Amino acid sequence: MSLATTYSPTDVEAKWYQRWQEQGFFKATPNPKKVPYTVVIPPPNVTGVLHMGHMLNNTIQDVLVRRARMQGKEACWVPGTDHASIATEAKVVAQLKEQGIAKSDLTREQFLSHAFEWKEKYGGIILEQLKKLGASCDWDRTRFTMEPDLTDAVLRVFVDLYNKSLIYRGVRMVNWDPEGRTAISDEEVIAKDVQAKMYYLRYEVVAASSKLQATSSTQQQSLQPESESLWLTVATSRPETIMADVAVAVNPHDPRYAHLAGATVRIPLLGREIPVIFDEYVSMDFGTGALKVTPAHDLNDYELGVKHNLPVIDILADNGTLNEKAVLYVGQERFAARKQIAKDLQEAGLLEKIEEYPSIVQTSERTKAVIEPKLSLQWFMKMEHLAKPALDVVENDTVRLHPPKFKNMYRAWMENVRDWCISRQLWWGQQIPAYYLPDGTFVVALTAEAALAQARTQSGNADLQPSDLRQDEDVLDTWFSSWLWPISVFDGFKDPDNADINYFYPTNDLVTGPDILFFWVARMIMAGIEFRQEVPFKNVYLTGIVRDAQGRKMSKQLGNSPDPLDLIAQYGADGVRTGMLFSAPAGNDLLFDMKLVEQGRNFSNKLWNAFRLVKGWEVDATLPFVNEKAVFWFEARLQAAIIELEDHFEKFRMSDALMTVYKLVWDDFCALYLEMVKPTYQHPIDAETLRHTTAYLETLLKLLHPFMPFITEELWHELAERGPREYVCVALWPKASAPAAPPRILADMEKALSIVAGIRAVRNQKNIGPNKPLALVAKTDDAALLTEFDGIIRKLGSISEVSFADAGPAASVSFVLGGSEFFIPLEGHIDLAAERTRLGKELEYAQGFRESVQRKLGNEKFAQNAKPDVLERERQKLADAEVKIVALEKALAAL
Repeated sequence: MSLATTYSPTDVEAKWYQRWQEQGFFKATPNPKKVPYTVVIPPPNVTGVLHMGHMLNNTIQDVLVRRARMQGKEACWVPGTDHASIATEAKVVAQLKEQGIAKSDLTREQFLSHAFEWKEKYGGIILEQLKKLGASCDWDRTRFTMEPDLTDAVLRVFVDLYNKSLIYRGVRMVNWDPEGRTAISDEEVIAKDVQAKMYYLRYEVVAASSKLQATSSTQQQSLQPESESLWLTVATSRPETIMADVAVAVNPHDPRYAHLAGATVRIPLLGREIPVIFDEYVSMDFGTGALKVTPAHDLNDYELGVKHNLPVIDILADNGTLNEKAVLYVGQERFAARKQIAKDLQEAGLLEKIEEYPSIVQTSERTKAVIEPKLSLQWFMKMEHLAKPALDVVENDTVRLHPPKFKNMYRAWMENVRDWCISRQLWWGQQIPAYYLPDGTFVVALTAEAALAQARTQSGNADLQPSDLRQDEDVLDTWFSSWLWPISVFDGFKDPDNADINYFYPTNDLVTGPDILFFWVARMIMAGIEFRQEVPFKNVYLTGIVRDAQGRKMSKQLGNSPDPLDLIAQYGADGVRTGMLFSAPAGNDLLFDMKLVEQGRNFSNKLWNAFRLVKGWEVDATLPFVNEKAVFWFEARLQAAIIELEDHFEKFRMSDALMTVYKLVWDDFCALYLEMVKPTYQHPIDAETLRHTTAYLETLLKLLHPFMPFITEELWHELAERGPREYVCVALWPKASAPAAPPRILADMEKALSIVAGIRAVRNQKNIGPNKPLALVAKTDDAALLTEFDGIIRKLGSISEVSFADAGPAASVSFVLGGSEFFIPLEGHIDLAAERTRLGKELEYAQGFRESVQRKLGNEKFAQNAKPDVLERERQKLADAEVKIVALEKALAAL
């Protein structure tokens, strides 16, 4: 036999992946004779390389797709990448910098040329890595969010929504990345825990009412500890923004500040007077209860400013330096200015104190820069109109979330949806199709030619030339392309009635992380309903975050994330896939442990060795069929497992699905069935047993294939001669059928196997080797069962003889099953004296423990004051101790 003695993944994985592709098994075309099954990949960034999250996500997708393919469906898994505006532009700018080229030295066209060159060189790396994992994507369908047809789709959608008055341009508060110099979306903002500083600044109060002049001496003392002036202390974490202050707000119910009605205060150092305003928004128990209002640099302050009709002063330039409106510290970087202003305030006697406190800062996911809330002229999309139907379809389970607990999160976001800032101050991306006329007005059109015609009509100036129009410099948010993904990958905007979109849309299952449930999943649902009047998918399987054994999110910075390709090289793709899935329940974080991958590799080896065992048997056609009971039993176990497996798949319990097949193979097939039927060493097996065993093995390979594609394909072709396209990859998925065996035989078989389990438990407890022969003495009314299954019990339990008695022999240990008791004599197998000593010590400890619990329960004070659940636990401890003592006394008596 040519099969190697040990399984070597590297020898088979590349071979079979190449053959699958050569045979075209992953390709999908509209086929009216088949039911479509469609999955679109969450497009990884072109800047990305394979990480553990990708491994989990794409393994689950591949399991679903491979199973669907084997079910006879037209399985279509569409791969692709996302252009990732901010991340890619940062990569290209950094590369150019290494070459001595600044972005500012290039035209837009020159920069884009460099960017596309970078994308062609590095953008497909992650897709090639997914092939190592075994991902069975239709690679001929690979899409890119900035390819011409998908860009055209984005522009068409923008124009359509603008014409529907759902897109507008305006000044609003955004998340501003001073390093990337662009607005970014909420999902690109990462909150970080920090130890921050709170600065207590002294604002001089300017008398502006008779009420203030009549301030009591007590109030004056609290406001002006060191001078004749009155002072108002304001706490802030951002002293560099005081030059943008336009008011100080206090709560109208705060008695400390009731006398400040109509007053103004002077901004420290700057001296500009600003009013004191009253608003219930201000918390009386945070800081000093007085809030500096800076509408240009805080969202809540902005809303407060709108409410009180306050001016807006923006003192920060796009790069995070202070601009001329700050008057002071102009040109200084914001954090450098913070240090300087704190020093100057201290010297001027205007800094009362500095306190440290735990806080959260918002940072850019891509550049790591601290985000600035900033008023900015941007393009926005109204969301309320689109959100309601997208909420309804999740509420009524037209789109099902797995697990359903995420419905509440989804609802909370959708019911409080905010308009979407869709513009980015970058060059890499789809340029906004808005064209400005010389007078500052603009038109929105799909092309420059259409814009010119529209501008001539709008302005009444037929002489306008292309040079008179200037296209908006900004590009659209990357998510504005990916929200169209399930439609655009099938060219549903280019040709809304093409064969692909009509056949493959809506897709079936989406696998993604809950962190983008709102920002991608919800928006895709909106787009599907708006542009196809149909949801884009039926199920959303939400994976957890891959964390290390300490519960920390895996990251390169922490150094706790292994390289997935290194894992595949060491343990094999099948080992890694199963290792990831062993503890990957939907929606719950996966605590990754290398032992799981080792377990996956061990499972591969177990399967390999079981296969070698079966293939190594010699067959004798003249032998009678002697393993009918074992065959009947495993057939029943197999059919029960298929039913259980289908239920897990239906409910998207992927980890449970794998464990069902794992236990079927490891426990039922390898540990029990093969041990029952394997012939004595160097003896042949009967033909009927081998036929059934080979058929079972073939079925197991089918059930395992979605989880472990490589080893199953290898063994499939070793198991029998196959035709040119007879691969397990496209073999028919097993369906459950009724067991052929009478129920009585199956029930009796389970009883016999319970006896074997009891024997094996004794071996484990007494550290007796699995092959050392033991005797079995039975006290039972069902001697017929032991007679009927004598061969199986002897074989699986390594029992040399079975006898019957009314009592157990001396020096034996027993176990009880139903109304029967079984004894195993231990003399000659263990050191009886040492065992008596060990059991005696255990008994002494158990008795002492029982007494301590009895004393506690007998303590009247404890009994009266303890909570009911505490009392119940103590009573349970006592009951457990009693049971253990009886068992130990019985064991000692037997010895």
